[in-house]
Amino acid sequence: MKTAKGKGAARPSKESLKPVDDRKVGKRKASGKPEKSRAPKKEKKAKKDPNKPKRPPSAFLVFLEEFRKTFKAENPLVKAVSVVGKAGGEKWKSLSSAEKAPYEAKAAKRKAEYEKLIKAYEKKQASSADDDESDKSKSEVNDEDDASGEEDHQEDEDDEEEEDDEDDD
Repeated sequence: MKTAKGKGAARPSKESLKPVDDRKVGKRKASGKPEKSRAPKKEKKAKKDPNKPKRPPSAFLVFLEEFRKTFKAENPLVKAVSVVGKAGGEKWKSLSSAEKAPYEAKAAKRKAEYEKLIKAYEKKQASSADDDESDKSKSEVNDEDDASGEEDHQEDEDDEEEEDDEDDD
């Protein structure tokens, strides 16, 4: 008996020749196509209110304000912001808690001021929101009054037409 040769010959696949133990069970192969993310499209961010107070700087940023001035005076040729930031970070880490205390006090003071400003800002926002709502409710009430007034006027005309019809008979 001859075996078939050529295109129609049945050959075992490479996978069927491998022992089952060699296969990685439970693993998925990455598909060739990039998967679409399931997350919905990001909504556009609301525009920031320019009247909202800015957040206060941390103790490190208060320190960095002063450090930046001294660093620029000592190294006038250095233009890179990253170099100043790295040097400031190293200096901040080397400071003891007693040396950090004045910067932490300044930061706490600025935070207290910020909290006062933000409360005033929120009150202002709440009051303006109430004004907007009351304006809307007034217009809605007026619209309802106008609609009911039109209905009353319509009913009066219908009644008059019915009376005219009865007179004609």
